[in-house]
Amino acid sequence: MKLYGHRDSGHACKVALALSLAGIEHETAVIDIWAAPETRPADFLAVSPLAEVPCLVIDGAAFTQSGAILIEIATRFGVLGGDSAEGLKRGREIILWEANRLGMCLPQLKEARRVNGEGFPKGAVEWLRGRYATDAANFDRLLGGSPFLHGAAPGIGDCAVWGYAQWIEAAGERPSAAMDAWRDRMRTLPGTKAPGDFFA
Repeated sequence: MKLYGHRDSGHACKVALALSLAGIEHETAVIDIWAAPETRPADFLAVSPLAEVPCLVIDGAAFTQSGAILIEIATRFGVLGGDSAEGLKRGREIILWEANRLGMCLPQLKEARRVNGEGFPKGAVEWLRGRYATDAANFDRLLGGSPFLHGAAPGIGDCAVWGYAQWIEAAGERPSAAMDAWRDRMRTLPGTKAPGDFFA
């Protein structure tokens, strides 16, 4: 099993975290996402049609798109919520919510800060900030009184949200109190690592 990714990709971090929490052995290949796609390694381009990370190769079969990969991991190995129909249902719901909400606005806000707003249309950053405020409130509703989004233990939904929630401050925003406490719990899990340690 081989995971292609990069420390600056929250999407790749989602998959790296899931594999680590589940204790699934794999090798990692670092792909320079700041380099032109056509300059990336041939073996990577052969398995990633859009030249994007993450890409996970299992027994010769390539899987792309972080949400789809997380669902494959949970289903194939029966981990992180994949051991029950209810766990998979919850995981799919959180993954799709994250992709359309936090996973859309936080990367853009982080990039806007990196380039000092260059290339972003007028009003775009304010609009993204408004979306994040709604997302943070809805995260609290989804978490409820549980320690993790999947309940007593983390699941693929938690991995999905972690991908960019780990960088809320880098995006110029602040987590809600509930989200900050959830991030603290995620950080203390045995398999959680810094992005640079996942993709050294």
